[in-house]
Amino acid sequence: MKIIQLYQSATQWLTSLKDIPLLFFRLILAYGFYMPTMMKWGNISGIAEWFGSLGIPFPTLNAYLAASTEMAAVILLPLGLATRIISIPLIITMIVAIVTVHLGNGFEAGNNGFEIPFYYMLMLFALLVNGAGKISLDNLISRRVK
Repeated sequence: MKIIQLYQSATQWLTSLKDIPLLFFRLILAYGFYMPTMMKWGNISGIAEWFGSLGIPFPTLNAYLAASTEMAAVILLPLGLATRIISIPLIITMIVAIVTVHLGNGFEAGNNGFEIPFYYMLMLFALLVNGAGKISLDNLISRRVK
């Protein structure tokens, strides 16, 4: 019985920490999107051409959509604001990146494989399902609205 009580206590303690990984996911994702976002905005016409060469339809529109979505992520995710909403277009962006750029290179990140966008997609899915957590503006706003 002692082992069961110890397990229950540990589980209860770990449950109290559940908002910390959500914060870390948001911060890591925002950091991870920052440089690609800056690169896209620094050469949006080059990104549109590259998208066109990959067969992405409406490459200029999609370049602006991808760059805008990633810029929104860089701003919103650290704040924990509209986390579930921004996660949806980011997941779509990661799926497109995997299918059009990374899938043919295998899994490993070192070979430009789909490892990193896949991990991002998993973190984004966790944020979509769980929300931003207690350490967020989303939580602050939802507490004030009630």
